[in-house]
Amino acid sequence: MVIGTTGLSVEEGDRVRQAARRIPIVWAPNMSLGINLLLGLVEDVARRLGPDWDVEIMEMHHRGKVDAPSGTALALGLAVAAGREVKFEGVQQRARDGITGPRRAGDIGFAALRGGDAVGDHHVIFAGGGERLELIHRATSRSIYAKGAVRAARWVVGRPPGLYGLKEVLGL
Repeated sequence: MVIGTTGLSVEEGDRVRQAARRIPIVWAPNMSLGINLLLGLVEDVARRLGPDWDVEIMEMHHRGKVDAPSGTALALGLAVAAGREVKFEGVQQRARDGITGPRRAGDIGFAALRGGDAVGDHHVIFAGGGERLELIHRATSRSIYAKGAVRAARWVVGRPPGLYGLKEVLGL
């Protein structure tokens, strides 16, 4: 089975994990091969640069998208937290409005933009003293998700039961 759905409830996620005890499942928040490479890069960069660098994740999707931040943006934040070996829930900063005070050290900030027909743009900005590193992925066609799903489906055939991600599919 291949699952690319985000936003599942805790109960639904538990059902997927239970099913993975019986069958092989590839479950990824985004089926884009480029995004999944970006997830690994972001985790590595976060580990190497450390908590002294501020991190902001900016994403843009079409006007009809109903969740914000997107599941992919949250997955990028989780990758930063994993690289820094911190709990994501304690460092995510999803909204800023009004006088918020200075930025807390170690926070992972999010900005969610919506408009037009943007398929999906994701920017991960590492901001240090005197320099910035920006990692960007732009999806210009939804066909990339189908390509990733087909690659995952071909890979999962014949695997032992378990829960896999595109990380395993790509050999990362």
